[in-house]
Order: sequence, then C-alpha cells, then structure tokens
Amino acid sequence: MNTNLKTLSGKKIILLGASSGIGLATAIAAAQEGAKVIIVSSNLDRINTALSQLPKNSEGFAIDLSKESNIESFFTKIGNFDHLIYTAGENLQLNLISETDIDTTKSFFDLRFWSTVAAVKYATPFINPGGSISLTSGTANARPAAGWSVASAICGAMEAFVRAMAVELAPIRVNCVVPGVLKSNLWDTMPEADREDMYKYYAETLLLKRVGETEDVADGFLYLMKQQHGTGQSLVIDGGTLLI
Repeated sequence: MNTNLKTLSGKKIILLGASSGIGLATAIAAAQEGAKVIIVSSNLDRINTALSQLPKNSEGFAIDLSKESNIESFFTKIGNFDHLIYTAGENLQLNLISETDIDTTKSFFDLRFWSTVAAVKYATPFINPGGSISLTSGTANARPAAGWSVASAICGAMEAFVRAMAVELAPIRVNCVVPGVLKSNLWDTMPEADREDMYKYYAETLLLKRVGETEDVADGFLYLMKQQHGTGQSLVIDGGTLLI
C-alpha cells in the first residue's frame, strides 16, 4: 500500500464544469471516497440532475463561469476548501484555418482558458494547506489533426499555465489531466452517425482498443488530488493516442 496517497474522506472539493461529462464523473468518484463535493455549471437543470446522482451533502450552483465577477463572488462566498478541479468548456467547432472565424475563435478561449485563469486567481487564497488545483488539457496539444488549431492552442496554453502556476503558487500543487478522445457529451453536436464512426475508428486504432470513458479521466483527477509530491505535471490518459 502506498502511504503517500492520502484519502479524500472529509475533504471539500470544488468542481467547475461538473454537471456532466468528466466533471460529473470525477465528482461521483470523489464523493464515493468520502469527499464533500460542490459542483458548478451554468445550467440549473443539469446541476439538479447531477445532484440526484450525488450524496445529500453535495451542493450545486448555477453560475455563468464566463464572467470573472461571478467567479470572484463564488469563491468569496464558499470560503476555505481543499481541492479545485476545472473541466468547464463548451463544444469546440473544428475548422481548417482557411475556414476559421477569428471572432468566434476568440470566444472559445473565454470559458476554456481565461475563466480557468480567473478561477485559479480567486480560488487560491481559500485553498487549505496540502490542497491542490487540477486543470484540463488534451492530446491535441501534442498531436493535433487538421482542423484542430484552436483546440491545440488552448491545450498548449493550459499546460504552460499549469507549469507557471506550479512555480508561482507553491506549495499548492498545480497539475492537469490530458485526456484523449472520450465518449462524452463533448461530441453531442456531431451527427450521431459521424460520432459513432469516430468512436469505432479510435476503438480500432488505439493501443488499448477502446475509446476512453469519463470515469477513466476521473481516476486521474483523484490521483492528482491524493498524491503529495507531483506538481506542474500533465497526466496523459489517452489509451495510447500519442504513441500511434
């Protein structure tokens, strides 16, 4: 047994963007280990649906995370806690650079990158000793496909931000998870037939011969919260995407 891995029992965890997908899977997994979870999303109906899958002591808040003032007010209201996880992000539009609308592209950075920066800024004063911050990147940083320029840029910016914050905020641990393609609501705007074809392709080509699930990535977030000696790291959970 690795005694360096601490329990999450009794810990207070805030998950931004956790009404579905990776965030909700992580909230469920953390709650199963005895943590008190607080989930945040912009959609109240999805928050309520998510809370129905969590213990009664869980809390949920419907907040527009694209606005810095909302993030500042939220952390001031919540007070001290142990771990912050940020997984919020809308579905990206994948376009070749020749077809990319620059103004639309700028908006994708608001929730996925700048709101992450704001969350770290306003959360940090309230993180208890031994606490951590875990953010979200993606394999598009290291291995983008055609049409993934914006997604790749956001992921690259996030991993650089993680390293900078690990230095600046020490001894708070700052890391990120780097998922590959997962079965999640991220692809809900894609026609079902195209989505299933994509899953089939990855299931056939990935080293592990299956598409990832949100629970796979949740395990990574739990590890990053419990381990005590890693910071500034990008934990890849991709089924072997970066090796093929």
